[in-house]
Amino acid sequence: MNLIAAVSENWGIGKNNKLLFRIPSDMKFFRETTVGGAVIMGRKTLESFPGGKPLRDRMNVVLTHNPDFECEGAVVCRSKKEAAEMDFGTREVFVIGGESVYRQMLDLCDTCYITKVFERADADAFMVNLDADEDWSLTEQSEKTEDNGHLIRFCRYERVKRK
Repeated sequence: MNLIAAVSENWGIGKNNKLLFRIPSDMKFFRETTVGGAVIMGRKTLESFPGGKPLRDRMNVVLTHNPDFECEGAVVCRSKKEAAEMDFGTREVFVIGGESVYRQMLDLCDTCYITKVFERADADAFMVNLDADEDWSLTEQSEKTEDNGHLIRFCRYERVKRK
């Protein structure tokens, strides 16, 4: 399982259920990386999408404790265990947020694709700081580039294999 997120310098991911930054190259990377796969998200993340509709060309899984929540075009799971035990077939699986889903599912992930935005942000939702977590190692990173007024770097983290 994989995780994909864009984070500020203080590992912020959002505020008021909205992304902190609009970065076209990050959106393109997200789309190209996840199309054809499966995405696991929380209900609030789904509701933040245009029209509150699932993402096209992906299997959408919504993780929520709300027993009444249903969504056309998405599979609804009520627990981490239910989501983890789903049959995704040959699809690559990506956890796409928000904060509580990232925290719940991180231990099931082996790879994290993180777009670092070199700005501090006034966030109310945060990703775990993988640079400070001994279970993760930065294995690849792009050069810093500028996009839409933001300095960014694409990074790949791998779970450290324990002996």
